[in-house]
Parts: sequence; C-alpha cells; structure tokens
Amino acid sequence: MKRSPASEAALELRGVAKSFGQVVALRDGNLVLRPGSIHALVGENGAGKSTVVKIIAGLYRRDAGEILLSGEPVDFAGTAEAKAAGIAVIYQEPTLFPDLSVTENIFMGRQPRGRFGRIDRGRMRTEVEGLFAQLGVTMDPDRTADGLSIADQQMIEIAKAVSLDAKVLIMDEPTAALSGVEVERLFQVARSLRDEGRALVFISHRFDEVFALCDTITVMRDGSYVSTTATDDTDSDRIVAEMVGREITELFPKLDAEIGEPLLEVTGLTSPGIFHDIDLTVRSGEIVGLAGLVGAGRSEVARAIFGVDGYRSGRVTVAGRSVPKGRPTAAMRAGLALVPEDRRKQGLVLEESVARNTASAILSSIARLGLVTARAEHRAARPWAERLEVKASAMSTLAGTLSGGNQQKVVLGKWLATRPQVLIIDEPTRGIDVGTKSEVHRLLSTLAREGMGVLMISSELPEVLGMADRVVVMHEGRITADIDRAEASQENVMRAATHSPADGPSDGGTEASA
Repeated sequence: MKRSPASEAALELRGVAKSFGQVVALRDGNLVLRPGSIHALVGENGAGKSTVVKIIAGLYRRDAGEILLSGEPVDFAGTAEAKAAGIAVIYQEPTLFPDLSVTENIFMGRQPRGRFGRIDRGRMRTEVEGLFAQLGVTMDPDRTADGLSIADQQMIEIAKAVSLDAKVLIMDEPTAALSGVEVERLFQVARSLRDEGRALVFISHRFDEVFALCDTITVMRDGSYVSTTATDDTDSDRIVAEMVGREITELFPKLDAEIGEPLLEVTGLTSPGIFHDIDLTVRSGEIVGLAGLVGAGRSEVARAIFGVDGYRSGRVTVAGRSVPKGRPTAAMRAGLALVPEDRRKQGLVLEESVARNTASAILSSIARLGLVTARAEHRAARPWAERLEVKASAMSTLAGTLSGGNQQKVVLGKWLATRPQVLIIDEPTRGIDVGTKSEVHRLLSTLAREGMGVLMISSELPEVLGMADRVVVMHEGRITADIDRAEASQENVMRAATHSPADGPSDGGTEASA
C-alpha cells in the first residue's frame, strides 16, 4: 500500500541548471523529496535525470538555482560533503573492492578503532549482521565481494548507506540487470527504508515497476522539469506523452513483411548443462522472438550460434551454408551478426569514438595497405549513424559519453555495417527510454521488410508479443513452445516459460503440451 508522505521536504531542488561549455545539460531542475516516500524520476535518455543525480550527489556543482536539505540551503563541493549530509546513490552497477570482504567494503575508509588504534573487526562484523537483519538480507559478512551478483552488490551499497544514516537514497536504474526475484527483494528493502522515514528516488524506464513501487512521479524532458503527479492520479500513457512531448501510439511499429525461405537453421544444438536439442529456424523477412525466464539459456544459445561459445553437438547453417562452431569470424563471413546483451562491456569500446566503434567490425574492408585512416572510419560509419539517428555532436564523440539509447544505436550500426543476412539481437531495448525503444523497434521491422532475418531475445513480454512473427520459448535449456504471432499471448508464453513439456515443442504454431 502506498504511503502518504510527510509534508516537510527532505530535499528540494528549485530551478537548478548546469551547462558544460555550450552544451546545456540541465535547464530547469525541480524536485521535492519527502520523508517516508518513494519518488520516481523519469524521462528519456538525455532528459537531465543523470545530471540531477550527480548534482545532488556532489559530483557536479550547479550553475544556478537552489538546493535545500531539510529546508536549509546547501551547496555540496564534493561527494564527501553530500555523503556526510545524508545523501547516498545506489548505481545500476556498484563499484566494490572485489578482494575485500563484504564487511570491509561497507566500512571502507571509516573503520572503527579499538585499543591501541587497531581496527575493531569484531564490532564491524556485528554491525554488518545487524544491518543485514534490519534489511532482511541473508549474506555472509566475511565473504569477498568478488563473484557477488549485481543484486547482492546493490544490497551492500544499501547497507553502507543505512550505516551512514542516509536520509535520501537515490536508486539509479537499479533493476536493469536483476531477475524477477531479485527485483522483488530490492522492492521489499526499498519499502522498508521508506517505512523508516527515509526519502527514496527511483529512476527506471520500466513503468510497471514505477507504478508498483513509487508514490510520486516527476517527469523531465530536454533538461527541464515537466510535471509531478501522485502515482494513483496518472497512468503510463500520460507519463509517456509528457516524457516525449507527443503521443506514442505505436511503441511496436510492426510492418508487414514477406516471409521467405529459411536463412538461419539450427539443428540439435547441445551444450551439456546449458542447453539441449535446440532446433530453430529464422526465415527471410521474419522476426523470431526468443522468450523465457532469466537463466533459461537464451543468451547462451545466441552466443553458441555466433561462435562466441562452443557446443558439443548440433549444426548451424546460414542460407544452407554450414557455420563452423567456435569461430565468430566465420559466422560473420556467413552473414551472421550478434548485438550482445551487455552493450557497454561486450559491444562497445567506450574510450573510442562513434566512428571507430561503428567501423570496428569492417576494418579489413576499409583498410588500405593494412592501414585504416580516421577518414575511412568516418566515411564508413557516417551512413549508419545518420540512418540510426545517433545523437552525437560529431563522429569523433567518445561512445562512453553517449546515452544508453545512442550507445545501442552505435552497436547496431557496427553490426549492420557488415550487411548481415541474419541479425541476432539480445535485449534490444534494455535500459533505454520509451522514445528510443520505438525507434529501435521500427528499425528492426524495417530490416525484416528489407529481407533480413531477425532473432530477437527479450525478457520484456510486451516487446516479444508486439514485434515477433513467431515466439520460440525456452525453459531450463530446452525449447518448450513455438507459437505463431496470431496465437501468442502472455498466458501461453509464460506457461511455456515456466513448465517444461515432456514431448518437446509443438507443431503448427501452438504451445507444446504439458
């Protein structure tokens, strides 16, 4: 049940602005956070949300406007001042010291001292056990941080914030890399912190989460404040319209395409303990959605098809041409392209330019006497950047400075530059705003209409149902259903994703029998 927040603001931003040279990142930032409330901050990538967070956290100094903490003006000169004032930020991918224990990470830089100035490790451990009990989290305080899931790393950061008695906690896209169970655990902790009287900010592109968790929603667009509304008094359509400045009537702009002959054929693909007997076909002009719960083996199948990972048995062909296993370069020559799930770590070199990233998969074709010039990179990359409408000031802009949506466009451009016959795209719109989602969906639909085969892996069921001509469902490493678009529904896809039929996938575009 949503809470009625207290009247006094824990933190307030009034007309805050920030520019970087000629670039205006924030024109008019307004935000009122109240104790005992969870406040959503939403907007497209580039709307100014991250700038607001960094100003609150002390990473940036504002150029104009006011910041009030419990009614008193503040101007943080750095992150240490913000933390000391009770501000904590929980990022999508926390940065912990992997070789230190959970306890040491929580108390880094402020270890309690006992007699003779020695670190009081017993007291630290006792306090951490108390923090985890307070949060309802089960975790060994003595284990090292190396190998912890993103969800557990976030819990460590939250415990650290609570130990510092943070009054304002900002969660920046915290659920992007979490499973459903992990998301619910995070929500339980967030609600418990709210019930203790803390003010929370929740930043997310997932509206179902925003409406399930938050009491209030503030919308930003183009660096400016748009509106603040109680969650119970609005809906997703209104929020989307305010975010993008227009109605989005077609989030899934599916174009009619002529479905032709098989392009990608996967037969009996098996990697023991990971996936088994995968039979899969993608035809010319067809978008095949590969659905299933986290851990079903979807990404692993995609990586094996493309040759990133090996497999024990089975066969992959493109247009009848056999693709050798474990050789991505051979897969590329055969006409395959793979846009990976983690674009930042696997799809981009963040320290390199848009041009270099976009041209990186076709260097051999643009090289002259073994050398690749910047001019050649720009010439090869520019048509794709223009077609995908990458929002960058120049082709020399570093990829790491782009928004998530524009980074995804650069990765897409990189692989489309290879002119593949089949595009495998894993989580095409994860972590990007609703306007850019529509653009990516329109692109995939256009590519299919032009005759490309698309294998789309997605954890967002509306995306699968909205874009796929056929839905292939996996459960625990096996295909459990192959459903035609006309027959696909949330119910039969989820049924196939949660129960593994004994007799394999069904024929004729219906769900496999249980």
